[in-house]
Amino acid sequence: MDSKNIYDYIIKIQAIAKIGLTYSKDPYAITNYTEINDLSKRFLEEFEQVNLDRPNYFNKDIYPTPNISVRTVILNKDRTKVMMVREVALGTYSLPGGWADLYDSPSKTAKNECSQEAGADIEVVRLVGVCDRTPFKSSASIPEYVIVFEGKLIGDLHEHEYETDDVGWFDIDNLPEVSRKTSKEELLRMILAARDGQTIFD
Repeated sequence: MDSKNIYDYIIKIQAIAKIGLTYSKDPYAITNYTEINDLSKRFLEEFEQVNLDRPNYFNKDIYPTPNISVRTVILNKDRTKVMMVREVALGTYSLPGGWADLYDSPSKTAKNECSQEAGADIEVVRLVGVCDRTPFKSSASIPEYVIVFEGKLIGDLHEHEYETDDVGWFDIDNLPEVSRKTSKEELLRMILAARDGQTIFD
């Protein structure tokens, strides 16, 4: 493994640790994530001979920019139904997707999220658009750009992870209660653009 691959590998490990520290509530897990974060930080400092207490890729005080997430629209064969997943924490539905991880391309993020949340292996068909979510969110929300893909289901669904507890096909004109993380207006804009072969932005 060359030095760049080692660097990328450790950055990925530190990213996972920081995500765990942000979202985990379990004291044992927090202790482990803290140790992993400290070990990876020390390794990077020795590897690159830099002090990571300085502003770095995890801090937003260099220049504030929107976060990036990815969502995928998966339609049935006659393009009248859309696949949606129910989030355990909220009990409401959304398109499969989530935050983009460091060093994953947008299309890889889309494939990972569909597999993890819906148990769906997909082929990314096309880029539907890039949406600014700010108009659909409260002033307290995190500024966010959403990369929207159309995906094609490959094979049957398999087991998915713990963040979702239901996967279903829903009529586009009769969607279930949508997650408060989004809005029905925003969701329909993405779905209809995918269905109609349009490209959307902003």
